[in-house]
Amino acid sequence: MGQVLVLYHSASGNTAAMARLVADGAGVISDTEVRLREVGEATPDDIYWCDGLAVGSPTNMGILSWKMKRFWDEAMFNHWGKVDGKVACAFSSSGGWGGGAEIACQSLQMVLMNFGFLVFGVTDYSGKMTTCHYGAISAREPRDAEVMEACRLLGRRLAEWVAVVADGRQDQHPLAKPESRTLPG
Repeated sequence: MGQVLVLYHSASGNTAAMARLVADGAGVISDTEVRLREVGEATPDDIYWCDGLAVGSPTNMGILSWKMKRFWDEAMFNHWGKVDGKVACAFSSSGGWGGGAEIACQSLQMVLMNFGFLVFGVTDYSGKMTTCHYGAISAREPRDAEVMEACRLLGRRLAEWVAVVADGRQDQHPLAKPESRTLPG
């Protein structure tokens, strides 16, 4: 059974709402156990537990929040190099469109890559004009259908990759499921 952790920091509740949607998407894939953790409650054991990790942060001046960075700098410092090969992705909310959320996702991915995670973005469309190339993003609370679907798509794709990489379930490979790669509308 694949194990997915959705780890997030949320200052206003917007990233927490995204985290719940990402977790919902991951839960769509059978035989996947999903945990949701706020970064202030997380421990390195949570990271060891999971096969796949979705990390979410508010966009702070175009990068990840200091609380999320602190977790990786302090709590995970002595665990560097011990979590290689796990699958990971990122998501971020910002104060408005153009607030740097995609760059915040990239900064989260950089942290994850430094710890040895295999990071990915999503080329599929979650709506007519919405993709998750760097991760799911939202301006404020995820209210628009396309943004909500982007979060669920990111979680589903994470669980698919966990099924393939950790469990050897090739039937869950995204390319083995052409119906999941259609352009909406």
